[in-house]
Amino acid sequence: MQAAVVFGAGEGPRFSEFAEPQVVPGHEVVELVAAAIHPVVRSKASGAHYSSAGAFPLIPGVDAVARTADGTLVYTGGVEEPYGTFAERMSVPSRVMAPLPEGADPVAVAAGMNPGMASWMPLTGYLEGHASLGAVLILGATGMAGGLAVQNALAAGASRVIAVGRNPEKLARVAGPSVVTVALAGERESDAASIAAALGGAMPALTLDFLWGGVAEATFAAMATLPGAASEYVEIGGIAGAEARVPSALLRSRPFRLSGSGIGSFDMRRYLTEARRYVGMIAEGRVTVEASGHPLEQVAEAWAGSQDPRPVLTF
Repeated sequence: MQAAVVFGAGEGPRFSEFAEPQVVPGHEVVELVAAAIHPVVRSKASGAHYSSAGAFPLIPGVDAVARTADGTLVYTGGVEEPYGTFAERMSVPSRVMAPLPEGADPVAVAAGMNPGMASWMPLTGYLEGHASLGAVLILGATGMAGGLAVQNALAAGASRVIAVGRNPEKLARVAGPSVVTVALAGERESDAASIAAALGGAMPALTLDFLWGGVAEATFAAMATLPGAASEYVEIGGIAGAEARVPSALLRSRPFRLSGSGIGSFDMRRYLTEARRYVGMIAEGRVTVEASGHPLEQVAEAWAGSQDPRPVLTF
């Protein structure tokens, strides 16, 4: 079959032939319609991601919109390495399928599900234990996942959103009546002061952190100056650094819960339930997803090109 194939560490994918996927019990073969080039796809393809087996050659891709044997369009994933979703056909777990509503745009769904679910899971997880959602602090709001996190927080009922990032032009895209933006300067003390000022003297109910590293440390410093209300902090990405120092006083001075969200950190049954719900949100236009379509045979060009809007391979 035809597929995008990475033949070695550090290489980009090439359009090539690859062996047909094997059908095993509990799986079925579906045909590719659209699959996006997400940052996690790049990381796994390089062998650097914690979930990567690091064996080559491999087909990249973690999720896709695909067509089943009866013609139904579904959002799916769970393909086992060395296979991925950037292929003409893929073998997926039968239970890992969310049907697309009539009229849904496959390219938008393929582009939006992975980055959108990164925040939708902790947002809905928070609401399972709380009656409502207060202020939400989003660190890294200028990327696609962070931008969708702003939309998701508002859709989930956040009273207000504090959107933090380095690019003022991209921050302007997410600004709104219920959204306060903070442009990072890259200096810890001034960034901490800016974040504290934007929080308005009160701890956020929930923090979604796509950056970690020094930005997280600046945020912890900002929070240490605020009254000790209960707050939950969810680490999602590490673009600003793989490590961050957490002040012990912050953990002891208030009900402060620090956790992570990613592959392996949540119950798959809940993920599938929320994935079906989020497919509907994209289809209904409740969140806006920017994407650009590229034929699978142009994978090399799409891989090397602009990541804004999110490139999606189609077949």
